[in-house]
Order: sequence, then structure tokens, then C-alpha cells
Amino acid sequence: MDEEKPAPKEYTLGDDIRRLSVDELDALRARLLEEVERVKTERDAKWASRAAADSFFR
Repeated sequence: MDEEKPAPKEYTLGDDIRRLSVDELDALRARLLEEVERVKTERDAKWASRAAADSFFR
């Protein structure tokens, strides 16, 4: 009978990463880079909206 490996818990900023394997670290890095891009995109959209509002009320 094969024992299933428990699913990894979701990473939270500041979690201890010393126990992660190289593959797990690579996967985490990829997810974090995707999240950085998602945050940048949202920030840019909000900045553009703010700039449009600022120019409207001048």
C-alpha cells in the first residue's frame, strides 16, 4: 500500500523555507514571481484610474 504524501500547505510570507526541496523552492519562486506580476498589474491599473480622476478634477 502506497502512502500518499500530504499536500503542501499554502505558503505565507515569512514562513520557514529551509525544509523545502529544490523543486519546491523552484515552484514557490515561480508562484511568487507570478504574484508580483499580478500585484504590479493591479497597481498600474489603480494608478491609471487615479491619474484620470486627478486630471478630471483639475
